Amino acid sequence: MDNPKTVFKRKAGSSILIMLLLMLIIGLASVTDVFAQNASEPAQVELTPERADVSKFGLIAAAIAFGFGAIGAGIAIAHVGAAAMAAIGEKPEIASQALIFIALGEGLVIFGFITALMILGKI
Repeated sequence: MDNPKTVFKRKAGSSILIMLLLMLIIGLASVTDVFAQNASEPAQVELTPERADVSKFGLIAAAIAFGFGAIGAGIAIAHVGAAAMAAIGEKPEIASQALIFIALGEGLVIFGFITALMILGKI
């Protein structure tokens, strides 16, 4: 019978190797289009004053969306985190439930980030 530490090391090593191979395959598959592009003439977009105004306000809107999302998440996590730590101090078995509420506050940042990306995609 093998030593449990040896079995664990072998399983962990094989899992890491499989993960690295999958990352390599996915990475190579996702960059094949980059190497297939025609590099003879890069696409040039003419920047007119109207387009510059649209770009300027689009960038400001994206920054506001992400900034307010981050500020809101910070406020939410501050209040929920303090309450969660107090509740865990009194009743330690609810720690996993408290972490779920903290993760809900983190969702605000993700919504702000996605909104900012959608705005930047329209510019």
